[in-house]
Amino acid sequence: MKKVLICVAHSDDETIGCGGTISYHKSKGHKVFCLSMTDGVGARGDKNNKAITSRKKSAIRASKILRFKWIEKLCGKFPDNKLDKVSLLDIVKIIEKSKKMLSPDIIYTHNSSDLNVDHRKVFEAVITAFRPQPKEKWKQILSFEVPSATDFRNLKKTSNFQPNYFVDISKHWKKKLQALKAYKKEMRPTPHSRSLDGIETLAKYRGFQSGMKMAEAFEIIKKIRRKS
Repeated sequence: MKKVLICVAHSDDETIGCGGTISYHKSKGHKVFCLSMTDGVGARGDKNNKAITSRKKSAIRASKILRFKWIEKLCGKFPDNKLDKVSLLDIVKIIEKSKKMLSPDIIYTHNSSDLNVDHRKVFEAVITAFRPQPKEKWKQILSFEVPSATDFRNLKKTSNFQPNYFVDISKHWKKKLQALKAYKKEMRPTPHSRSLDGIETLAKYRGFQSGMKMAEAFEIIKKIRRKS
């Protein structure tokens, strides 16, 4: 049975970026766990923490729909939209704790060139925590795209998101859509790339790129074939 770990900066990134793939893994009997580094809304200045409580409820609803588990005791340790102010080592240690707990086979995380600074910092921490060492178990690290973060970034000297791995989510779109609706406060109105219409359009576009009705796209960061 494969174990999957999804490391994100904010709860909702997992559903937006790879909710269909989470549903796919669950359909295959895999165990899926998610780790969120921030509360996702702290930077918005909610002094009464109502937004934080609401976001947690949304994250729980999404996890029940997609049937994954949050690593609750490790989630939300750092300030929202301020991970660039946090020591990389501190973030790496949290991810290493999850690595020790789960010993995952597959790891999903953010794209390295996203507009959101938290996304970029989490990517860096993930590839540090899962750097190749003797006696490692993991086999793949993949990065996903998050509309309004990946598509809004435009770097001249660094490669933007260039997917080379596609997962058919045609049969899993309804589950992803339900989970997205659990995060309705984070969705934007049409036309916006992070609207329900925008995310559905992206899934169709990625599907058309790969000969499927709907797909989620990833970049393979590392793939290791270990001895059986």
